[in-house]
Amino acid sequence: MEARFTPAEQARLAASSVLVVGCGGLGSPVAYELAAAGVGRIGLCDMDRVDLSNLQRQVLHDAADVGRLKVESGMAKISALRPETHVDLHPVSLTSDNALELFAQYDLILDCSDNFATRYLVNDACVLAGRPQIHGSIFRFDGQVTTFIPGQGPCYRCIYPTPPPPGSVPSCAEAGVIGVLPGFVGSLMAMEALKVLSGRGAALVGRLLVYSALDMDVAEVQLRRNPDCPVCGDHPTIHQLIDYEQFCGGVGR
Repeated sequence: MEARFTPAEQARLAASSVLVVGCGGLGSPVAYELAAAGVGRIGLCDMDRVDLSNLQRQVLHDAADVGRLKVESGMAKISALRPETHVDLHPVSLTSDNALELFAQYDLILDCSDNFATRYLVNDACVLAGRPQIHGSIFRFDGQVTTFIPGQGPCYRCIYPTPPPPGSVPSCAEAGVIGVLPGFVGSLMAMEALKVLSGRGAALVGRLLVYSALDMDVAEVQLRRNPDCPVCGDHPTIHQLIDYEQFCGGVGR
């Protein structure tokens, strides 16, 4: 197998669009590498501003960007790398009011968020909108990646039916995360996105890739769709987006 995309596959990438939810540790390598690979249109969704304390893990930004909106800083870096890439800026919080309309504009959603409320929101909106998503998460020295495609396997709720109790899981800000980990996990997410968009390779549908940086160990966990899942099951009960902050009880991560 050639280690490059065919002209037809490259054309598919150029004609495709992705939405990156979160332009921090995971979103930084995801957005930059997808632009470098030739994805034609990239949406950046994040309302936060660049903070000096986060730069060790957010490679899309630098010290000169401190105080700037992350989506603006991200667009500047992407445009400098590949001017022909079209970048959409969404300097807003993703909510139940705007998610479906926003997701309908893109072929693929990349969940680079760092909190449970957004993860459940992204999942439910992707299922209702019929959009595939690449999911990634990091914590301390560990990370995980999977791909959810409606109708082809489980969704996030199949794996995590309910969020953890409030306060039971510390946030990255509280527990910390090794700075190089988001780059590695973000690169895996970008590779998954390229496979889904180009149609080449076997995506992580029904499989969860788990990475331990301290042990340099990579494991794969088989995932199954839950027929009783309230959003993607045989008899779904969720037909519209809910209040995810209330559902998660204020859990930060």
